[in-house]
Amino acid sequence: MASIAKIKEAIAAIGARRKNVTETEINWVMDQLKANGLDVRGPRKTTHGQLYGIANRRFGVCTHNPGSKQVKPCYVDDFIDAMIEVGLYEE
Repeated sequence: MASIAKIKEAIAAIGARRKNVTETEINWVMDQLKANGLDVRGPRKTTHGQLYGIANRRFGVCTHNPGSKQVKPCYVDDFIDAMIEVGLYEE
């Protein structure tokens, strides 16, 4: 289990390079937050991706991007917005 400080560093790194993020990185952050006792739900499989929840916020990560492992920036933005809402990321 990673510390909250280490998780915040990972979230900051994801926010700094939003066009080069994989679903695995977001999944790692969410797993670590769940291990630290935060109210994390998911991942729940959808047709083209995964659905996550934290506190009262839900966001999806679409992995249906043929030829690329990277997640589109709009999904990274949704993830970052959720992290801002729970106080783990500051712009």
